[in-house]
Amino acid sequence: MNLLPVADAQDRVLALGRPARSEPVPIVDAIGRWATKDIVAQRTQPARPLSAMDGYAIRFDDLPGPFRVVGESAAGRSFHGRLAGGVATRIFTGAAMPDGADCVLVQEEAARDGDKLMLAGEGPVRGGNVRRAGLDFRTGDVLIAAGDRITPARAAVAAIGGHGSLPVGRRVRVAIAATGDELVPAGHPIGDDQLPETNCLMLAGLLADLPVDRIDLGILPDRMDVLVDAFRRVDCDLLVTTGGASVGDHDLIRPALAEAGGTLDFWRIALRPGKPMLAGRLGDAAVLGLPGNPVSAYITALLFVRPLVARMAGAADALPRTIAATLAHPLPANGARQDYLRATLTGATVSTAAIQDSSMLRTLARSDCLIVRAPNAPAAEAGDSAEILQLA
Repeated sequence: MNLLPVADAQDRVLALGRPARSEPVPIVDAIGRWATKDIVAQRTQPARPLSAMDGYAIRFDDLPGPFRVVGESAAGRSFHGRLAGGVATRIFTGAAMPDGADCVLVQEEAARDGDKLMLAGEGPVRGGNVRRAGLDFRTGDVLIAAGDRITPARAAVAAIGGHGSLPVGRRVRVAIAATGDELVPAGHPIGDDQLPETNCLMLAGLLADLPVDRIDLGILPDRMDVLVDAFRRVDCDLLVTTGGASVGDHDLIRPALAEAGGTLDFWRIALRPGKPMLAGRLGDAAVLGLPGNPVSAYITALLFVRPLVARMAGAADALPRTIAATLAHPLPANGARQDYLRATLTGATVSTAAIQDSSMLRTLARSDCLIVRAPNAPAAEAGDSAEILQLA
């Protein structure tokens, strides 16, 4: 069987996701989720010209003065009336400009004696120290595009644009199961032929910042009847399994998925580590079967599970982005699979871990990035540019 290129596998995984179901939520609860519609400004900001400095609102044509101070304008307490010639008002940062005023004389360039105000510096330019109406945005402007994630800053701009709730993708129900007779829960006593279960823990952490309702199926044994029953019973948007996706006698995920009524979209990727990953559907749910090897599970979750959850939650741009770094040392030519090397980034320079054995979870724990090596990439020298994927 030919191995599927990583980019093609990502495209096919993203296609498994159902379109995001939309719901309106209070704006504070929308942070971290994705907009399902364009968020459009319902008001102009600022609604009227505002002072950008503490000082005095004046008419530029009246410079150099003198001026008579007739009142005050503060944020939330505007001066009522129109400035006539030779008249000024005390004004503070963020306060509305009085009608007729077109610039602000900053207080450092003003000399005041009672109600008399004199220029004591160069003075403003016409329109100086004033934030014009609509400087930030105007009614009808798109503040957040559909498919963009609601960050704290985007939530703030939506709020100041007149919104109290936002249409976002609903939370994704993700069921996670570890499979393997050798696995025991972390912290429990174990024998020499057993292992603490780590993949569900890593998956929970990798999904922690996404809008997910996690369904923990726990550790499932290598038994067809148990796997099929669990698959048939689960109600979710995405089922993620770890282990049992390869070709051994105890690798039962593919036959169990078929027995439960599911369909296989693809199996095996031109990827190191993580080749035996599978993807398919089970009813309305997408299914991703990750390798049991913890490093392979982590990397396939990063490349496929997180992007699929983001797409199902409404993200327009769901795939992780790489950046460029400089190699600290040479790398040999790569083979036919796309390789993800555990590495550390110091400034703009990246160094690979000395041993890349996929069984070494400690090496992953010490890494803060992955060097991405394209299939059949030629040997690289120290100082060459490398594509890296940063880890959380």
